Order: sequence, then C-alpha cells, then structure tokens
Amino acid sequence: MSSLHPFDAAVALQAQADGSFLGHTSAAYANMVGPFGGVTAAQALNAVLQHPQRLGDPISLTVNFAAALADGPFTVTARPARTNRSTQHWVIETKQQGETVLTGTAFFGLRRDTWGADEHAMPEVPAPADVPRAGGPTRVEWVKRYEMRFAEGAIPTEWHGADQGASRSRLWLREDPARPLDFASLTAMSDVFFPRVWRRRPVLVPIGTVSMTVYYHADASLLQSTGSGYLLGQTQAQAFRNGYFDQTAQLWNEAKDLLVTSHQVVYFKE
Repeated sequence: MSSLHPFDAAVALQAQADGSFLGHTSAAYANMVGPFGGVTAAQALNAVLQHPQRLGDPISLTVNFAAALADGPFTVTARPARTNRSTQHWVIETKQQGETVLTGTAFFGLRRDTWGADEHAMPEVPAPADVPRAGGPTRVEWVKRYEMRFAEGAIPTEWHGADQGASRSRLWLREDPARPLDFASLTAMSDVFFPRVWRRRPVLVPIGTVSMTVYYHADASLLQSTGSGYLLGQTQAQAFRNGYFDQTAQLWNEAKDLLVTSHQVVYFKE
C-alpha cells in the first residue's frame, strides 16, 4: 500500500523529453463532471514549481477551465514568457488528447522583507473544536479529502429555492488525512467552497467555474509554520446576472495570518 498522500499522488507530474509534464487524473478528487477544479489548478501550478527555470515562489495564478478533463492522462506545458531580476511571468497550458482543457498564467517572484499589514482581518468565529464537522453522504468524491467545519453558511440540506438574502460561508478546513501546507495544496484549498448560487438561492442548478485567480500572500516560511493546522475560509458572491456570478474567498491560518485570497467567475444554468 502506498504511503503517498492522496493529494501528492494527484498532483504528481513526470517531466518529459520535450519539456512538458505528464500527469493523470485522480479518482480521489473526482467531481460531478471531471476532477475537482482546485486540484487541476494545483497541477498547473506544480508544472511551474517543478520547472528547472523557475525563479522564486508564486505571487499569483490565473487558470481558465476551457473544458472538463476526462479520466486519464494529460500533459501540462509551462513556459517562462519573461524573466527579470526578481520576477518571472509564465504561460501554462494543459492538453488532453490533443485538445486544450486549461490555459493559465502565473506570476512568480523573489520576496523581500518590507513593511506589511493584513487589512482584511480574520473574522471572529468559534474554535475548530467547537464547530461540528460536516458529515453525511456526499455527492462527489473530492469532498472526502477535506475536513470541513462550517461556522456559518453550510451547504443547504433543503433545496427549496427561496432567496436567502446572502451567500456568505465561513468554515474551518484542513486536508484529510492531515498534510503540511504548501503552495500546491493552498491552491486547491482556495477552490473548496461550494458555488454561491446554491447558498443564495438553494436550487441545484448546473454550475462550472470558468476562471479563477489566486493571490498568494504567504511565503514558504509562513506555510511551513502553518503546517497541517486548520485554515479559516470565508467566501461570498458579489453579483449574479445573466448566467454568471463571481465569488471571492480568503484563507487565514489559526495565527490569523491571511495566507491567500482568490476570485473566480462561475457559469450557472437554469
């Protein structure tokens, strides 16, 4: 039996002679259609993290989901478009059976010590031990890879369609089994939030994230000190209109450090 963590197995890539990377979808992170988008984004980032020309650590990542991956192998190509003294810009593309399924860009850089402050303060919520773990049957496999404890805005249990007036959720989360945090896993955890349209108006409409941008406020040392502890996630939509909505998210560690923020646009159908 392999001792490799399911997430490490899911994002593993093999360098190819042409400079691309070969990966494979993971049944452990299956979604309703194709794999969990957070893992697909993490695989794209991992192609840069493993690239021999990489400079520094990620500052931001944007991925555009052109199509859902089918179960099976895929290739990721990461190309440094420009490298400066302390910054680096990347172009990323994931293909499967010759078709593009993801396009992306990444911005990497060498961080330096400067003045800093977190203007978006971590909200006050009960401690993880005081919030029950979300349980019960799940519709998709990837949800089982995370321990989630909702302090506010859990996924609906009744799909009655009445407007709830707000879409915000707050929850403690960490990987299950626990695993030390790194940039790839932080990327995936930035996408664990269920679509806000289901929270605002509980109707199980089809949805799909089209584009997601992740901004990394943590450096490698902060991720290391966070370890496998809980993160507090907060997410909320801003507008629902004409078949699309956007939602933002923030993740703090238990020491109240803001680690990452994200913004995504989601398609929904009625």
